[in-house]
Parts: sequence; structure tokens; C-alpha cells
Amino acid sequence: MKVYLVGGAVRDRLLGRQASELDYVVVGGTAEALTAQGFKPVGRDFPVFLHPETKSEYALARRERKTGPGYRGFVTEFAPDITLAEDLLRRDLTINAIAQREDGTLVDPYGGQADIQARLLRHVSPAFSEDPVRILRVARFAARFAPLGFSVHESTLALMRQMVEAGEAAALVPERVWQETERALREAQPQVFFEVLRECGALAVIFPEVDLLFGVPQNPQWHPEIDTGVHVMLCLERAAQLAAPVTVRFAVLMHDLGKGTTPRAEWPRHLMHESRGVPLVDALCTRLKVPNEFRELARLTSKQHLNVHRALELKPTTVLKLLEECDAFRRPARFGELLLACQCDAQGRTGLEESPYPQREYLAKALTVAAAAQLTDEERAGLRGQAIAQALHQRRLAALTQLKAKHD
Repeated sequence: MKVYLVGGAVRDRLLGRQASELDYVVVGGTAEALTAQGFKPVGRDFPVFLHPETKSEYALARRERKTGPGYRGFVTEFAPDITLAEDLLRRDLTINAIAQREDGTLVDPYGGQADIQARLLRHVSPAFSEDPVRILRVARFAARFAPLGFSVHESTLALMRQMVEAGEAAALVPERVWQETERALREAQPQVFFEVLRECGALAVIFPEVDLLFGVPQNPQWHPEIDTGVHVMLCLERAAQLAAPVTVRFAVLMHDLGKGTTPRAEWPRHLMHESRGVPLVDALCTRLKVPNEFRELARLTSKQHLNVHRALELKPTTVLKLLEECDAFRRPARFGELLLACQCDAQGRTGLEESPYPQREYLAKALTVAAAAQLTDEERAGLRGQAIAQALHQRRLAALTQLKAKHD
């Protein structure tokens, strides 16, 4: 029985990155032998065991055979005579198909080290096309390693296109699409994930609402980049630069969906695109089973981003209405995320990436002063229900009027 370190840990060490977790493959072993040594079985679909002390994952070497559509359509075989090369052959990319012996030497039958040097993401074998999740994984790795200069090899892109044309992307289950998307949104250059999906044709299948944005023009006075899809990618890039939370990054991706439904005769204007975008956000989130916290912020950003952009022009009554409609008094953290998403929108424009965005600070201050404007116990005395709410509304309005006067 031989044990090898495999996958991401080996790859990341070769790239000089910290490995987040250690995974091992066991060649020549059996489930019984590992159990006898104190390993705990945890694999649902195939035998994976946790080391009794380190809790690292150890998987028996395996080979797979495609039997049906989708990423579950496989028969997996485990046997002591399965070689390391056979196990590595089933992996997605050459950079993930390198193993390390216990003495530190490497086993690299498919040229992973050469592709690391060349900064290429390349599939190991034609078996890549049997699992549609690999389309998403390649795009996610492209987003992660783009800062290091990695790109997807043309042969792999061609294979991904063939998979999309064969309907494999349509076979992806919503939960897995969202899982990979959320992980991709957290990467260093999340926009690359969507650019790669678009390049292979998968974006139109998985995110048709986003795909529609490419080729839709905007007013060059406000959008030097003109193309709406390019703008959204720039916004997403800016969100990563600002270390925005993943909920904000998703909201940024969703904020202009309404522009994809603007009649051509109205281009490059996009009247009411904010409200038109909300049902599109809902449809996408329902289809992909996106968690509510992502959906709520995305809906809010779609609906309110132009109001936030106009914050410095708004009357105190309109600012208070905005705070109330955004439920900012009860959910100040989410309101802060909305403001950050709007900053990403304003700065996701060619040449305007570092432009000031005072609206964010102004509205944050507006929430602070309005929330601090409370009624005393004496003022509440004798008031009931709606009367209290009205008095509090007037107190907040007075605070915002004072803030406006100072700002102007």
C-alpha cells in the first residue's frame, strides 16, 4: 500500500502558494486495511477516509466509466491493482494531476509541471468531457489563477464548447452551479469566471440574463466602455479590488440585468432598467436556488442603484424615503453592502476606476444621524402607534435637513 499527496496541495506548493488542505490517494490498498489502521470512512459516493490524527482525506485509487448524462452518470471502480497513473488520468486538469511521494519526489505523467511553467489550464484526457461540472471548475480556476498569468488552453476551450453544444451544460444541477459560482465570486478575479463561460458558450445556457448584456450599448457620456456586459465585468473586477463580500459581488453581477431587456429602438438609453431588472434577479435566483441573503441584496441593488448614485441631489425627504425603503434602520449592515455595490457600479467604468464616490459616505452618514434622532420619553408620553411613528419621522427628517445644509 503506497500513499501519495495529490491534487491542489501539490499544485499550490509548486506555485509557492499555501495549501489549504491536504488530500492523499492510496494505491494498492483496501477499505478494510484503512479501517483496521483507524481511518474513519466518510465518502458517500466513493471510499474516502479521514486520518485518525490529522483528519486529512485519503481516497482509494479509482477509475471511472461514463454511463449516463451529467456529473452523476458514472460507475466508479476501486481495486488494489489500479495504478497511480490511472487514478490521475481521471482528474480534470494537468496541474491537478501531479502526485508527490512520501520522499518529496513528484509523479507527473501528464505534464502538469510544464503547464504550470507555461501558465496553462489544460485538460488531462478526453474523459474531461464526461463531467459538465468541469466547465465550471476550469472557469473558476481561471478566475483564481488569472493574477499569476494563467489562461485556458485553446484545446480545452474547444472541448468545453463541444460539451456545451452537446447539451452537457444544460444537464448541470442548480445546486452545483451555485456552489461553483459562489466559490468563483470569491476568487481574485471573479469576472474571469464569467468571461471563460462566455467564451465556451456556457454563459448563455447557465446565466442567459447575464449573457444578454454583452453587445447592449450604453450612453458613452456615462459609460466610456459602452458595452453593458463589459461594464458589469469591470464592476465585478472593482468589487474584488475593494475586497467586497461575496454577497456584494453577486449583487454587482445582477445590478444591470434590466438593460438586457431594453428594446433596441431605445438604445443607448435604458429607462426603468432598475425596476425591470428585479424580476430577472428573482428568476435567476429561483432557478439556481440562490440563498435569500444574496437574492435580497441583489434585488435591492437592482432597484435602488440609481437613487444611490443621485444621493447628493436628493431632498432630505427623498433620502429618508430611500432609507426606509431599503429597511436601513433595521438592517444597517445590508444597507452598507448596497452602498459598496453602488460604488463598484460607479467605478466599474473605463478610466473611472479610482474616481471619488462621495455618495457612499454621505448616505452612511445620513443613516447614522437619522438613526440617532430619537424621541425622548417625555416626547413619547401621550402618543400612540401612528403618532409616535409620525413624530419619529419628523425628527429624522429634521436631522437629515440639517445634514444636507452642512453638506451643501
